[in-house]
Amino acid sequence: MTPTSLSDAVQDRSRRHIIPLSGGKDSTALAVYMLERHSDLPLEFVFTDTGAELPETYSYLRRFEAIFGVEINRLTALDLPELQVRSKGGRRSPFDVLLNEVYSGFLPNPQARWCTRMLKIKPFEHFVGGDDAFSYIGIRADENREGFRGASAGPSSEDDEGQAETGRAKPVVLSNRNNILPVYPLKDIGFGLDDVRDLLLGSGLGLPPYYDWRSRSGCYFCFYQQVGEWQGLKERHPELFEAAKTYEVTKANGRRFTWSQTRSLEELEKLRERYASPTGEPEDGCAICHL
Repeated sequence: MTPTSLSDAVQDRSRRHIIPLSGGKDSTALAVYMLERHSDLPLEFVFTDTGAELPETYSYLRRFEAIFGVEINRLTALDLPELQVRSKGGRRSPFDVLLNEVYSGFLPNPQARWCTRMLKIKPFEHFVGGDDAFSYIGIRADENREGFRGASAGPSSEDDEGQAETGRAKPVVLSNRNNILPVYPLKDIGFGLDDVRDLLLGSGLGLPPYYDWRSRSGCYFCFYQQVGEWQGLKERHPELFEAAKTYEVTKANGRRFTWSQTRSLEELEKLRERYASPTGEPEDGCAICHL
């Protein structure tokens, strides 16, 4: 889908102007920039909650709201009418509902990332509905994510499956629907990593605190985490590390699922060596989750 330039988007008042936030530095810096430079637009901010985000992410988004006096629309997959979960009662996370009631316990992995499509993209599309809208995406000018491959969403997304099978690449977008047009303001204005950091620090908001030990936002059990990040999770949030371990179960056929591709979390926590937390940009993963 051909992106719309920032200059054209801000002049179009016939469409909705929506900024999806992940809790990461780039999408947040984009939101700050738009508030500072284009506050005359009817900007809408959305955060799609998987129910498995880091506590730091939730607190960072609340801080953003408090500093800038705006409200973030909080979406979840539980809002999807096809799931019909509202009437069932109880406090169940969107991830667990999808895992147990849609995917029959089949956990997502790098080869089958249904989590991105079902927990992030579909709730966003439901929020937009049939309205014409711009989706402002925090891809920086010093990044090259044009080769980012679409994530497979399982049986419910034939388009994504086709791209995964054929190896065709696509730009980072939150939706391929024709009524939702992507805009990449940070690329258009030439903002790089240093500009993003300077903007966030200068605004008083600062960087997300989890960057002290983690390279990405997103679910606490993200399977793209490196060993040092898992160790950081155990040190900072031992209760979440234990919760992640509960998903690592042995199937009836004897196969065992593990979040890490090399070892189970039980094996990982027995390591005597403390691995360094990654610095810089994540080299893999779902861009939608950690921009």
